[in-house]
Amino acid sequence: MITLRSFVAGTPVSGSGTLDVVHPYDGARVGTVALASRADTDAAVAAALAFRDTPSRFQRSEILDRTRAALEARREEFARTIALEAGLALREGRYEVGRTIDVLRFASIETLRDDGQIFSCDISAQGKSRKIFTTREPLRCAVAITPFNHPLNQVAHKVGPAIAAGTPIILKPSEKTPLVALMLAELLYAAGLPGPMLSVLLGPTAEVAEPLVRHPEVELVAFTGSVAVGKRIAATAGYKKLVLELGGNDPLIVLDDADLDLAVTLAAEGSYRNSGQRCTAVKRILVQEGIAPEFTRRLVERTREYVCGNPLDEATRVGTVIDEPSAVYLETVVREAVAAGARVLTGGERRGALLAPTVIADVPRDCRMVVCESFGPLAPILRVKDLDDALSLANGTAYGLSSGVVTTHLPSALKAIRTLRCGTVNINEVPGFRVENSPFGGIKDSGLGIKEGVIEAMKAYSYVKTFSMPW
Repeated sequence: MITLRSFVAGTPVSGSGTLDVVHPYDGARVGTVALASRADTDAAVAAALAFRDTPSRFQRSEILDRTRAALEARREEFARTIALEAGLALREGRYEVGRTIDVLRFASIETLRDDGQIFSCDISAQGKSRKIFTTREPLRCAVAITPFNHPLNQVAHKVGPAIAAGTPIILKPSEKTPLVALMLAELLYAAGLPGPMLSVLLGPTAEVAEPLVRHPEVELVAFTGSVAVGKRIAATAGYKKLVLELGGNDPLIVLDDADLDLAVTLAAEGSYRNSGQRCTAVKRILVQEGIAPEFTRRLVERTREYVCGNPLDEATRVGTVIDEPSAVYLETVVREAVAAGARVLTGGERRGALLAPTVIADVPRDCRMVVCESFGPLAPILRVKDLDDALSLANGTAYGLSSGVVTTHLPSALKAIRTLRCGTVNINEVPGFRVENSPFGGIKDSGLGIKEGVIEAMKAYSYVKTFSMPW
C-alpha cells in the first residue's frame, strides 16, 4: 500500500485527516493520503506569492528533463499505480506514462525557446527612432484542478508548462486518483524544483478547491472536468484568467467511401481505450446508411476481442470505469436507449465497476446516451443519410471539442473541416489524436476556446510584457 502526503511548497503536511484510495476493480485499499487543511491552502498561496528566486530557463529545462529521466526509470511502477487507483488496464497506464514523458520532454525543450518579438518604430510618419520588444513574464500564482481519467498526464499538462513558464502552481488533483500526482511531485522536487513553485493539496472542497478558486491573488485557474463544475468555477473565480476543458460528445463520422477496416479500428479504439473515459473518446458513431449493416457487423466482431477484466491482468484490454456508480449510470443510459428502440448487439454486462465494451445500434438521436456525454466504453451507432445529415447531427449538441471523419473523398474531408463546430477535426483518425505540444481545446460547453498543449499552456501561464528603447 502506498502512503503519501499533500505538499505545501515542497514540505509534506502534518495532515488534518487521511484519504483512502481504493482499487475500483475489487475495492481493496491501495493507498492513503494525508489531507491538507485551510491553513495549508493559505500557506501554499502565500509561499507562491512570496517566491522570487525563479530558476533560469536552463535550470527549469534541466529540472523537467531530470524528472523525465526519473519517470522513464520508474515507468512500470507508475503504470501499475494508475491501474490500481484508476482501474485502467495496464496497457493504458503504460501508454499514459509514455505520453507524460513526452509532455516533460516538450516542456523542457520549449523552456529554452524565446518567442519574444522586435518592432521597429520608424515605419510610419508618426513613428520614432525606437524599437519595441516583447518578453514573457511568469504569473505570481496559478491553480490547477485535474480529473481522475488521466491522473498522471493531465497533471503533467498543467504542471509542466507552468514550470517551463516560471510560474508557481498549486495543484489540486482528483481525490479519486491522487497517488501518481503526488509521486510525480516527489520526482520534481528531487530533480531540483524549488518547493514554492509547486504545492499539491488534497482535502475537502471547502478547505482547498473553493478558497483557491476564489483567492483574489491567484492569477489563473486551469480546470479539466465536468461542465457543471467548470461553469461554477467561471461564475465564482472572479477577475482572473481561466483555462477550462470541460469534456466533449465527440462524433466519428463514417462515410460510404470510407476504408471500412480503418473505420472499425478507429471506432473500437476511440470508444474503448481508457475504458471510454476520455473527453475526446468516440461518443457517437455516425454511419452513412449504405454501409451501416456491414460496418456494424465488423464492429461487433472487433468489440468481442476487447477483453474486459482485472486491470492488472496482461490479457485485459478494458479495465473498470472509475467507480461502481459511474458504471451504474452507463448501464442506465443503455437501458434508456433500448427502451426507446435501440438494440444492444454485444456487451452491456456489468459487474461492479466493470462494464463490458458495448455496441448499441439504432440509437435514437434524442437519447441521453448521445445528447449528453457518456463517459464509458459505449459505441452507439446512429445512421445518417449523407455528409450534410452527419454534420448537422454532429453539430447538434452543446459540446464542441473534437471529431473524426473517415473518408477517402477529399472534398468531403474539406467540407467537414470547414463545417464542424469544434476545436479539432481529424481526418481518418480518432477525434482524440494529437501530440503533447499541439494546441488542444474546445468551444461551446467544451471550453472557452483557450487551447492547452505545452506551447499554448505556457502562454496561459505567462503574460507578454512590452517595452521600448531608443534606437
